[in-house]
Amino acid sequence: MSSSVTRSPQPADPRTPRHLVVMGVSAAGKTTVAREINAVLGWEFAEGDDFHPQANVDKMASGVPLTDEDRWPWLRALAAWTAQHAAAGRSTIVSCSALRRAYRDVLREGGAGTYFVHLTGDRELLVRRMSGRTDHFMPVELLDSQLETLEPLQPDEPGATFDVAPTPQRIAAAVLRELDLPR
Repeated sequence: MSSSVTRSPQPADPRTPRHLVVMGVSAAGKTTVAREINAVLGWEFAEGDDFHPQANVDKMASGVPLTDEDRWPWLRALAAWTAQHAAAGRSTIVSCSALRRAYRDVLREGGAGTYFVHLTGDRELLVRRMSGRTDHFMPVELLDSQLETLEPLQPDEPGATFDVAPTPQRIAAAVLRELDLPR
C-alpha cells in the first residue's frame, strides 16, 4: 500500500511539532484520510480548500484550471497557518493538492518537520469518485489538468506515497505505521 520516498527522521525531542500535508489530485481522498489520521492524533487540522479565495473556487467550479498566480497566495496562507501553530508548539495536518514541488516548497516553509502523504490512484477510480460527489466544486473535467500538473515526490522530499484503493481507515493506519506514530 505504501511506497516510501524518504522517511522523515524522528525529531530528537518528541515535543517538536510535526506537520503532515495529505496531498494528491482531486478525489484522492485527501480530506477523508487526513480526518482519519487526525481522529487518532488530535492535531490541529486545516482543509486546504477552505483557504482558497472565492475567485479561485469560482474559477475551478466553472472548469478553468488555476494558474500558479492563483495558487501562490493560497499556498502562502496555508504555510502561514502551519507556521502559527508550529510557533505555538502544535503539530498540524493539512489536506492540500500540493501538486508541484514548488508548491510543496512553499508549504515546507510553514514548519520544520513537514512530511507529505501523497495519495495516488488509478484515473478511472478518481473519475468514479468525482462523478459521485455532489458537495464539491471541482468538476471531473479538471482531473486531467491536475494529473498533468502533478509532480511526484522527489527522493529528497520527506514523504511517502499511498494507494487510494484501500479504505481511508487502512490508508490512515499505513500512514501512522510509516511515521511510527500511535495507532
